This record gives sequence, C-alpha cells and structure tokens, in this order.
Amino acid sequence: MSRRYITTAIPYVNSKPHVGFAMELVEADVMARHWRHRGHEVHFLTGTDDNSLKNAIAAEAEGIPTRELVDRNAATFHDLRDPLQISFDDFIRTSADPRHREGVERLWRATEETGDLYRKHYAGLYCVGCEQFYAESELAEGLCPEHLTPPQQVNEENWFFKLSRYQDRLLALVESGELRIEPPGRRNEVLSFIKGGLQDFSISRSTERARGWGIEVPGDPGQVVYVWWDALGNYITALGYGADSDTYRHWWGGADVRTHVIGKGIVRFHAVYWPAMLMSAGQPLPTTIFVHDYLTVEGRKLGKSLGNAIDPVAIVEQYGADALRWWLVREVPRTGDADFTVERLVNRYHEDLANGLGNLVNRTVSMIHKYRDGVERALPADLPPGTLVDLLATAPATIDAALDEFDFRRATAALWAVVDEANRYVVEVSPWTLAKAEKTGDTEAARKLDDALALLLHVLRVVADELTPFLPEAAKRVSTQVTTVDGRLPAPQPLFPRIEEQTAD
Repeated sequence: MSRRYITTAIPYVNSKPHVGFAMELVEADVMARHWRHRGHEVHFLTGTDDNSLKNAIAAEAEGIPTRELVDRNAATFHDLRDPLQISFDDFIRTSADPRHREGVERLWRATEETGDLYRKHYAGLYCVGCEQFYAESELAEGLCPEHLTPPQQVNEENWFFKLSRYQDRLLALVESGELRIEPPGRRNEVLSFIKGGLQDFSISRSTERARGWGIEVPGDPGQVVYVWWDALGNYITALGYGADSDTYRHWWGGADVRTHVIGKGIVRFHAVYWPAMLMSAGQPLPTTIFVHDYLTVEGRKLGKSLGNAIDPVAIVEQYGADALRWWLVREVPRTGDADFTVERLVNRYHEDLANGLGNLVNRTVSMIHKYRDGVERALPADLPPGTLVDLLATAPATIDAALDEFDFRRATAALWAVVDEANRYVVEVSPWTLAKAEKTGDTEAARKLDDALALLLHVLRVVADELTPFLPEAAKRVSTQVTTVDGRLPAPQPLFPRIEEQTAD
C-alpha cells in the first residue's frame, strides 16, 4: 500500500466559513477516508490563511486588533471538524503556528540562495479580495473577474521571484503528467497559461501597506512576505519543513501521492507558482492537483465578500450532516458549478437516504425479525446470478476508479445503483409471498426466503462498508443495524428521519 498526503487550500479568515469551503473539506475528507479504508497510509491537512491583507482590513472595519479577529474566525474553521464529520490529521494556522514562520523563512532563504529573488520597483493593479495582481487584459470591463470590483493601483518596491526561469520545466511537468492536474480542462488551462509566457511575480509588499501584519521578509524588516508565498508554504511548513523534521521527510519527501484539493480561482498559484517555488528550493513537487468548480446561489458564486455566503453549520443544525455531505458528493459534478438550494438538499436526502437506503435497511431487518426471529441465515456458497449480484461485485472497483479521477458523483452513483437494485430485488422476490408458501410446507419457498434475506443482509453490509468515506456516521448506523448481537439482529430503527424544508441563513 502507498503513502498519501492530502490537503485543502487554506481560506482567508476575514469572515466565518461558508458552504463553498465546506464542499472542499468534504471532498478532501472523502478521499482521505477512502484511501485509509483501502489500507493506505494517509495524512490529511487543512488550516487557515491568517496573514492576508483582507484580514487586517476586516479587523479595521470592526475596530478590533487583527490578532483578535483572526483568532476568533480561525476557530470557526477549525470547529467545522465535528459538524461536518471531517477527519483531518492536522490543522495549521499561518499566524499562530511556530512551524509556519520557521518554514516560510527557510523557503525564502532557499530560493534566495538559488539566485531566484531580486528587488525592483513595481506598479500594477491589485485585487485585495484575490490578493493578486492583474494585467489590464485579465480584467472584466476594468473589474476583477472573481470579485467584480475595481483593483487598486499599487506603486512600490518589492521582492520578485524569477518564475520565468521555470517555464520550460513547468511545461514539461504538466504535459508529461508528472504533475497531474484534474480534471483535464484545468490541465489545459494551466498549459495555456504557461505557453503564454511566465512573468516574474512580486512576493512581498511593504510593511506599511500590509498594516504591519504578516511575516517579515528575512533580512528586510520593511517588507512582509506576500500572502500567497506565505500561504502556499503551509503544505510543507505544517510537516516541519523549517526544522527539516522526520515528519516532513516522511509525508512530503516520502509520500507516493501528494494531492492538493483547491478551487478553480487559485489554479495558477498551485499549478504554476507553487511548483516553481519548490523547484527553486530543491524540494519535491506535489503529484496531483484536483480543481473543483464553485457552489453558486442563483448562478452567482458563493462568497463572503459577495454577501451570499451560507453557513454550513446552520445547514447541519437544521438538516443534519448526512444531508449536507450527501448533497455535496452526490450532486456536485466533476466539472461545472453546482447551484445550491435547500430544496435540492432536502429532496436528495429523502430520495436517496430516507426512501432508498433507510427503507431498504428497515424492510430487510424487519423481515428477518418477522420471518426468522431476527436470526440471519447463511449466505449461499454460490450467489444467485442477476443484476444485484453483478452490481455488488463491481461496485468497489467502480468507486475506486471514479475517486481516482475525483468524480464523487460517479462514485456515489455506483453505490446507489446497488441500493436501488436491492429495493427492486425485494419487490421481485416478494419475501412475504415466499413466507406464506413456507407456512403451507413449501420447503423450496423456505430455502428461497432464506437465500433472499441472507443476500439482502450481505448487500447492506457491503453498502455500509463502501458508504463509510462518504457518510461515516450514517455508515456506522447502518452497520450496527445489520450486525448480529447475541445471535440476533437489533430491532429495526429509523436511520434517516424525514426532515422539513426551512430557510437556511
């Protein structure tokens, strides 16, 4: 088995988290849980980007110290762990964790020693929301294409990184697939950006413009490290890169797979800037970058600055973690934005979980209690041929293949094909009819009833097992319901109570 390291991007903490970041957390969590479930060694990192200028601006707007705002809001991101059922192994805060500053300083010095840093005067258009400079040609009618706000004119002397030196090497890495970018459309986007010519980019800003917030440039206290240089480093600083720790060598240098899960708005930072920084510092590169699209509301990107953010904790409090996690993995496509509505979330929960799986578990366990006093029968040595058995046999491999391409919808569809077919099988076999025939002394009907109930129980155990990465707590409840205790199955219990649609804040 392999060693796998997976990360999310680290969000700004100028406000509380919204359901768009919850999607990224859940997607990374599903991958981490799936890999662990298949026996791989896994380390899952997430955290917060504390050193952004927009965090300092948000604190000014509230009239509080930046540290106070950052500490308060970062805690709300960490605390998504329980309500969203996230299994991260580590959480890093870029303003508060000593590992981070130490690592950023080491990364800076390593690239400086390579000769890739220089200082020059610069004037450009800067979007605070993106923390990014834009060329005029990249603007949408003069506005930032992400935030639809006019960028600021910035004129100052900064440190620059020689990105242009790495154009050919980056092109070869992406074209060869050594640096894998999924889905293919995002890979093509990166290739187009590289082929268009890479320009050196600013990696610091004046301490004055940064409001005195951030990590000082080593040896130059009048400058702080540019937030993206700072933030990208978290993937290795959290592992102890600054101290050249065994953990860093184990999980970055020694991992077979190093995967970043990110949103489409930050592709160039992760697929171009970050690999170049690592090459400059003489460190291994990520192996895979999975780029998801956005959640939208009425066609508009979810965003704190756009005023349409939806609180994922409020969603969980009203509808439960099962409903939110399931909608995110069952409805969000591999490519293309997904429009979020409470109605869609509730409908998917009822259709798949309450009416589909919940009904299947309840009727199976109820029939075993009614016709066999709760005692399971042995599964036939040779399972009867048919669609249900075929789907059951192929589902794990189909799920593996789908998740290897980060296609959560295809993976869950493969599992739900089994659930749907099992419900059809119950109608087709009609155990209640077999039970009536059994009472008349029909031994063949009794055997068929035993086999059908045993097969359904087996199906549910496989479904519970394969459901674990997607709905960990629900999978446990299903597994408990179909596990014999003291010779009998537990009495049937409702697993997915119906929920009422409300308005989410």
